[in-house]
Amino acid sequence: MVLVAALFTGFISMANAGLDEGLVAAKAGNFSLAFKEFEPLAEQGNAIAQYNLGQMYLAGQGVVKDTAKAVSWYRKSAEQGYAYAQFALGTMYETSRGVPQSDSQAVIWYRKAAEQGEVNSQFLLSLMYTEGKGVPQDDAQAANWCRKAAEQGDAVAQYDLGLRYGNGEGVPQDYIQSESWYRKSAEQGHAKAQYNLGWMYANAQGIPRDDVQAVSWYRKAAEQGNVDAQYNLGRMYEISKGELQNFDLAVSWYRKAAEQDDAHAQNRLGRMYENGTGVRQDNAQAVSWYRKAAEQSDVDAQFNLGRMYENGTGVRQDNAQAVSWYRKAAEQNDVDAQFNLGRMYANGKGVPQDDAQAAIWYSKAAKQGKVKAQFYLGRMYANGKGVPQDDVQAVNWYRKAAEQGDATAQYDLGVMYEKGLGVAKDIAQAVSWIRQAAEQGLAIAQYSLGVLYDNYDSVLHDKAQIVSWYRKAAEQGHDKAQFNLGLIYEKGEGVVQDDALAVSWYNKAAAQGDVQAQTNLGGMYERGQGVEQNNIQAVSWYLKAAVQGSASAQANLGGMYAKGQGVPQDDTQALSWFFKAAEQGNSAGQNNLGVMYARGKGVPQNWVVAYALFSLSVLGEVSHGAKYREISLKKITPKQIEAGQQLSIEIAKPNNLSKAIAAYLETAK
Repeated sequence: MVLVAALFTGFISMANAGLDEGLVAAKAGNFSLAFKEFEPLAEQGNAIAQYNLGQMYLAGQGVVKDTAKAVSWYRKSAEQGYAYAQFALGTMYETSRGVPQSDSQAVIWYRKAAEQGEVNSQFLLSLMYTEGKGVPQDDAQAANWCRKAAEQGDAVAQYDLGLRYGNGEGVPQDYIQSESWYRKSAEQGHAKAQYNLGWMYANAQGIPRDDVQAVSWYRKAAEQGNVDAQYNLGRMYEISKGELQNFDLAVSWYRKAAEQDDAHAQNRLGRMYENGTGVRQDNAQAVSWYRKAAEQSDVDAQFNLGRMYENGTGVRQDNAQAVSWYRKAAEQNDVDAQFNLGRMYANGKGVPQDDAQAAIWYSKAAKQGKVKAQFYLGRMYANGKGVPQDDVQAVNWYRKAAEQGDATAQYDLGVMYEKGLGVAKDIAQAVSWIRQAAEQGLAIAQYSLGVLYDNYDSVLHDKAQIVSWYRKAAEQGHDKAQFNLGLIYEKGEGVVQDDALAVSWYNKAAAQGDVQAQTNLGGMYERGQGVEQNNIQAVSWYLKAAVQGSASAQANLGGMYAKGQGVPQDDTQALSWFFKAAEQGNSAGQNNLGVMYARGKGVPQNWVVAYALFSLSVLGEVSHGAKYREISLKKITPKQIEAGQQLSIEIAKPNNLSKAIAAYLETAK
């Protein structure tokens, strides 16, 4: 307990010449004369003189300072019932001056004085009850004595009584009473009461919100140096709207509080420097203030300092330092720091990559409602990263984030419904969740919604929706949506057929590296469909797709080399690309490779190999494959037909075409 009012230091007079002369001498600073007047009266049993003599011994005024003698004279006066002496004797017992420390004795003397209406004793007695010092702890008794002092106009007691009503300590909680007592104290200049009254106005606690009144009372307290008021006054100037907003004043009051080592103010001042709000933008200053607050364990500042280190803003980039500060904040349960710490572990930034640790920190943040943490935790369960794979848990966390409006979580939840992972398959639910994400502008959701309408057209019955959602995604640059939209325009499905628009959308997707779009764009150039016919452009786009592994593009590119269209005729190149396409099971590649073997183009002529390849191409529904197979049948013997049939079986095995043909040719020798 901080003792309020050290001792009653006034000198008390009465209608007594000796006392009056002693008082006059004391006021004039002639303590020797005052002592001379007070001592004989005290010896004669005058309680007031005894009290004043105690005061002089306590302060060492006119006599050598002697706390034991001070106690002795206080006691003589107190035992005669003099309230001020009783109060003084109580303080001596409480603070162990001139007597052994005794809270119970302090209470006895405070009570005697308090019952006579001595205001300081009433308040100190309330504090003794509050803390259970010398008496059993009793908030009701504490409030009772506090009220007695407050009703006598004691500003400290009025403030304390306001606090008790606000917290419901010893009295029923009553914000109206709390405000009333704060106001009485505040009007006497009590800084903490002024601050609390301002806070009540700012937060509409028991009174209507009034930012002007809040600022007024905060300012009164702030001008007395109250650090909480300085910080909150700065906050009001920063966040208020309209005329009250004043960033310069916000910075000024934050600085005053920050220079008193208020961590909240230091953090906000750092933010003002970082954002250049009310002060010239200065990241180094921001870091400096964040650090001061962070070193005082301010959780927001620890997070902000971690962020500055991670981004290399105002300080040399240092992921290890970022992790260190994020961890300090995370361990104080800061949700953003927990999420960022999880992200650092997931990405191996500043710490060794550790999915298990990432999952732990994401989980902490997710349980506090951090949306992105819920989403990422769902992803970790879906993929079995850092946690056992669990689609049910994935759905659970996706749903939590999705219900808070996270578009990526809504999309992933929709996919889980579409695939029946962790939930029963439900296309209606899939469409519902993916639509919510799509309506927030998530391109992959817009594309996927188009795909859902496309794939389940017999159920959803809406071609216009297919086109609409593909277009939305395509306009955001989604390559698959651009390709699909191009295909729709080429085929005229749900739109007026338009080759030029098909080419336009193919071109956008192809420029992003989409293999199907590159292949189809090559075809449009080769056929002169929606664009001026240009074999060189056709070859260029076929080549881009072919080197990415597109079997269709490889077959088409082989055809261009075989015919010498857009490139010099080259059977070796044609054969090479046909092999690549056929190896992937592409029926056109198989058919064209068969033609090369049938004609002996780039390879020795071999009708058995040709027959085997034509037989496979027929399965792929190549229109002229059957015709070529019939021609090849006429060129080979029954035994060779049998060999060709066996070869087609071997060729059909994955990645076995070249090996199977080579083995047959070796055997056929």
